[in-house]
Amino acid sequence: MTLGLFDPAFLGGLAAGGGGYDADAQAYITAVEAADGQLLEVGVKDAINAFFVGCKSDGIFGAIKASCILAGARTLSGALVPLVSTMSTPTNNGPFGAGDYDRKIGLLGNGSSKYLTMGSPTPLQNSAHQAIYLSSSVTAATPDYRTPIAQWPLSGTNGRTQISLTATDVFTRCRETTGSTINVSASSFLGISRSASASYTRRINSSSAVVSEASTGVPDSTLYIFVNPALGQHLASRLSFFSAGESLDLALLDARVSTLMSDLASAIP
Repeated sequence: MTLGLFDPAFLGGLAAGGGGYDADAQAYITAVEAADGQLLEVGVKDAINAFFVGCKSDGIFGAIKASCILAGARTLSGALVPLVSTMSTPTNNGPFGAGDYDRKIGLLGNGSSKYLTMGSPTPLQNSAHQAIYLSSSVTAATPDYRTPIAQWPLSGTNGRTQISLTATDVFTRCRETTGSTINVSASSFLGISRSASASYTRRINSSSAVVSEASTGVPDSTLYIFVNPALGQHLASRLSFFSAGESLDLALLDARVSTLMSDLASAIP
């Protein structure tokens, strides 16, 4: 139900956010509420604002070029509002429906046909990141990899960039060809970030490590969520956040996204 002008929740939202929120956070909240057709709870808006303010304080917000918080919004349309106002809304392929979306734990892939595509600024070879928040586990067995996020070259192998996983393994590439696999069961935040030609950083289960793989090129500008476009590795798990852009500190982004998800879960009835 849309809140009326004198509804206490509406007035509370004005009191909390009227002039007190970060400008970019307020613009995002306003866009989500317009897509939802109703207001967000004050606690949800506070959590979103804290995320924006925290990322800016950490110096990582500017590196996020394509991103969605796939949680918090009241509707799927609201969840597909881009975090960065200059980006277009992701294309919903399949498509996902209202029944695939849960405000607390995000958007559920069906493992076969549903995925998102989103334009991303021209990729850089030695400054790049991808990150996701996995809110339900991957059950596929090796070698049946599932891919939550990927950018792929139009031809050849140079510049492949992806995070793929099974129930027991995580495979990553970051602007390169070969890729690297680690035997670990992953959950929550996963990310890769390259800031140099010789190696990149991979973060899994709150731990970061350097992967010595040299960059070889750049992928196409299209960002794929819930699938690897070349191999058809559709994800059948839930995502509540994704981002891509320039290199950044993955530990800082992990902390901000993890806090956001916890705060949203507490704020949503």
